[in-house]
Amino acid sequence: MWKFLQNKKIGIDLGTANTVVFTLEGGIVVDEPTIVAIDQVNKKIEAIGHDAKAMIGKTPESVRIYRPLQDGAIADYRTARAVLKSVIDKAVGKNYFFKPDAIVSVPAGITSTERRAVIEATRSAGARSVVLVKEPILAALGAGVPINEAKGHMLVDIGGGTTDVAVISLGGVVASTSVKCAGTKIDQAIIDYIRKKYSVVIGDRTAEDIKKRIASALIVVPDVRDDIKGRDMHTGLPKTITISTNELAEVLAPQYQQIVKAIKDVLSDTPAELASDIIDYGIVMTGGSSQLQNLSELIKQQTGVSVRVADEPLYAVAKGTGILLAHLDDYQRSILTKR
Repeated sequence: MWKFLQNKKIGIDLGTANTVVFTLEGGIVVDEPTIVAIDQVNKKIEAIGHDAKAMIGKTPESVRIYRPLQDGAIADYRTARAVLKSVIDKAVGKNYFFKPDAIVSVPAGITSTERRAVIEATRSAGARSVVLVKEPILAALGAGVPINEAKGHMLVDIGGGTTDVAVISLGGVVASTSVKCAGTKIDQAIIDYIRKKYSVVIGDRTAEDIKKRIASALIVVPDVRDDIKGRDMHTGLPKTITISTNELAEVLAPQYQQIVKAIKDVLSDTPAELASDIIDYGIVMTGGSSQLQNLSELIKQQTGVSVRVADEPLYAVAKGTGILLAHLDDYQRSILTKR
């Protein structure tokens, strides 16, 4: 497919929360938040990635923070292109003569319009050609799942914007769904709850930190309590409150149940023979939010299927692009779009 050997080949995990780039020569060479800061007065991009994330909640009124992807799809073309150009330049070097060929991950439920937006943004950002592959396929490869076998494997990829659930066999997706419930929705649920219950405002970064530190999908014994700092809505002054793991477990239960329902829906659409394989091999989870405390145990309890979290789940999709880059001819069924 790619004839010019001098063209560098890169894999891009274009995520709602983070964008990761993999090259055959260097492995994971870029890992940046998918965030852009723009000065609204002169429309100039002030920062991208880590620099932009460090500005969240600290910018003057003239600077606005953008998240180019919402629910796994491009919501702002200009800022998405800026992120892609930044990570491509970092991966191959600004002075690299030949434009790279790129594999880009997309959600399982992506529409044709959303596919075109990803292709056009990636090519405009500096790629010569673009191949789109569904995230569950890439995540499965990165997790070491033998997707070309005539056996069913279930992959659950819980990212920032979407949870992708797929049953894979013979290199293709047999049954799948994509729900817009993942890391950022869980963060927002924490923000909304603390605002409503305690009249305290916290930011995205604090909510994410709370999720990582004490959130659990199941009740724990003993309960864990932690102090949270925010701004009192009534006085405008700093305020510290204390919340607990079990308190959050109840608050976040609706988010977890959306993920469980998506898994059950795909299982119910799976042919009997492949369902039998899934019982034998279990469910494989990837993505940053797959690491949420006791989430795998909750899924096991409610589906009756064993669950394991992949090694380095945050980078499973990016590692999967590397495997595909190295063995493209072996995985032709896995490719969604070529251009």
